[in-house]
Amino acid sequence: MTPRTAKRVLLLIPNLGLGGAQRVFHDHSVELAKHYNVTEAVFNLEGGNLFPSNNPVESLEVAGGGSAFDKVRNFAARITRLRGLKQRLRADVCISHLEGADYVNLLSKGSEKVILCIHGSKLHDQNIRGAVGWLRKKVLMPSLYNRADKIVTVSRDINPELISGFGVKPEKIQTINNFFEVDRITAKAQEPLSAEEQAVYDSAPVLVTSGRLTIQKNQAPLLDSFAALLRQQTAKLVFVGDGELRDDLTARARALGLRVYEAWNNHQLTPNYDVYFVGLQQNPFKYIRPAALFVFPSAWEGFPMALGEAMICGVPAVTTDCPTGPREILAPASTAPAQPIRQAERAEFGMLMPMLNQAATLAADQRVWTETIAALLNDEAERQRLGKLASQRMQDFTREKIFGQWVQAINEVLGA
Repeated sequence: MTPRTAKRVLLLIPNLGLGGAQRVFHDHSVELAKHYNVTEAVFNLEGGNLFPSNNPVESLEVAGGGSAFDKVRNFAARITRLRGLKQRLRADVCISHLEGADYVNLLSKGSEKVILCIHGSKLHDQNIRGAVGWLRKKVLMPSLYNRADKIVTVSRDINPELISGFGVKPEKIQTINNFFEVDRITAKAQEPLSAEEQAVYDSAPVLVTSGRLTIQKNQAPLLDSFAALLRQQTAKLVFVGDGELRDDLTARARALGLRVYEAWNNHQLTPNYDVYFVGLQQNPFKYIRPAALFVFPSAWEGFPMALGEAMICGVPAVTTDCPTGPREILAPASTAPAQPIRQAERAEFGMLMPMLNQAATLAADQRVWTETIAALLNDEAERQRLGKLASQRMQDFTREKIFGQWVQAINEVLGA
């Protein structure tokens, strides 16, 4: 039990809904509570708490959305209420996750120390656009981020973006990768599939991808590469996850002539489909472990949890060389190339692939994906080699190896 005299850490995130940052937030909350008195804070609890940590949760009770006037008013209310919460809790340090929380954390700063946790690329995030995107990139980040006592990035390749793109002082930045519960994931991956699910996996080699169905994950071009693959050999493609692009992706698959299974429509699960949308799963790892390949077509990342989890399951990874994270995981001795790669790169711990979001080269890049996947499906020895290396690599990101870095960073900021 944490002593009452321990330092008081306030963790801030906009919400506790579905997302990789929320999962990391939960893991941090659980681990930090072993060293500090931890309280979680959110803008509101709309959507519930999908990742409960058993630590106290304080809601600022400020809604999102609305008109431009409403958004400005809500932003100001969050700052005022967080400032009051910090004072009431006598917080020693406030650590914010996600950009919206960063601004509120910085603008409510009092005597407490402030740490920002940056989860992804800012320069390449396609959601940062329009007038608000311009404001974030040109005004808010450059003017506010240097007020932080420390900025922790989850990937080394985010650092040069912050320094050159937003003028952040290099001495404020430290990289601490996400950690993974390797033993827990390995154990859960052993859970057997149902008889119907196993029949699908037995019927053909399975490609699997997991994550939200969103613009960031860029799954649509993968469907084109997969359709081309089916003209050469049999295979199945399994999507684990859900999101706002669900209908767009299923429509795209059908437009390509693919037979589509949708779990939410209560379809009977048989091997007679090409693409399987199985939705959100309490245990995604049991769908990943028996797959032939894990395919990951993201347009941008931070330090991708889904990729790391698949590698823990011992599945060979075929991933875009997107900013940021995949190269750091698969090819740690290399640096990010000046120009996007246009061919498959056999990295130390998996396959780095062209991104699938460049209109001028998209057709050629999709062919590279199709050819690379086909070659791997026909080379069991190489798949086994890459799968073994993948699981070995993830031993570098265990909770024990990573989280001590967070405790040291917090203690340094607190002068402990």
